[in-house]
Amino acid sequence: MKVFKHINVHFMAQAAMIAAIYVVVTLLGASFSYGEVQVRLSEALTILPVFTPAAIPGLFIGCLLSNILGGCILPDIIFGSLATLIGAVFTWTLRNKSKYLAPLPPIIANVLIVPFILKYGYMLPLPIPFMMLTVGIGEVISCGVLGLILHTALSRYKGLLFIKNAR
Repeated sequence: MKVFKHINVHFMAQAAMIAAIYVVVTLLGASFSYGEVQVRLSEALTILPVFTPAAIPGLFIGCLLSNILGGCILPDIIFGSLATLIGAVFTWTLRNKSKYLAPLPPIIANVLIVPFILKYGYMLPLPIPFMMLTVGIGEVISCGVLGLILHTALSRYKGLLFIKNAR
């Protein structure tokens, strides 16, 4: 019983730290974290479910808080955060596959969801395919390029940083 309590505390601490880092990085880069052309540097953290399942709630809560604190509208707060949650869950399911597949779920989830929020929530006059392209480019930069750099750096310390089978 004591072991499970210890693991739950570690899980919650990891999730909270990931959420906090996501919020700080998003808000520090706020000038290019929001809008139709966005590169959220914090989206590089969507690679973390490869290392720990605690990243799933951490990323979701971090995105939710970032959207609230960033002044986003309610549909963006809800559906933008759900896009991150969907991406994190599917990244976790791909954790034992090639590291190059791990960034795909958050890229796909955001490309399919965020342009509709921009079009119908923020009433941007741009066509959805164009916004899919701009959001996709931003996601490829943050999740694909920066996320894989983060993956490479963390892979060296995997055993030290994260508890395996924390759930």
